[in-house]
Amino acid sequence: MGTETMNKGIFLLLGSNQGQPAENLARASERIEKDAGKILTRSSVYKSAAWGIEDQPDFYNQVLEIESPHSPELLLEKLLDIEKEMGRIRLRKWGPRLIDIDLLFYGQQVRTAAALHLPHPGIPERRFTLLPLAEIAAGFVHPISKKTITTMLEECEDHLRVERVSSE
Repeated sequence: MGTETMNKGIFLLLGSNQGQPAENLARASERIEKDAGKILTRSSVYKSAAWGIEDQPDFYNQVLEIESPHSPELLLEKLLDIEKEMGRIRLRKWGPRLIDIDLLFYGQQVRTAAALHLPHPGIPERRFTLLPLAEIAAGFVHPISKKTITTMLEECEDHLRVERVSSE
């Protein structure tokens, strides 16, 4: 990889509820490793009730920790390209999807641009994000709230069903 600097503490959330969701997560992981950064840690795969628009199939979710030489903006661009190449079509917010890759944290960086919010603003309200995140990064501190992932999970008011379906 040459001498470029690798940025660490980057967490991604993968989600799928169409086709073969578990296979979609695995394919997305392969593409991330090829195009975006090296996977350091993976959570188990979790199955959860749909959030936002609840009348749709359950989602499979997994959190990855990666290191990447790319800036947050370029990394997001690469993740969106992977979604598109895998067949993601954005029809409606929170609707069914073949693959969704969210950039949750990029170390302790904070961004509030139109195209990129860091950390991802939905983290504290989403049990399906916090459970797999707590599995691999329980002590990670949110750069704005200064709370650990464990504390955010304990305080989370989302009570939708989230269950582990496989461990990596």
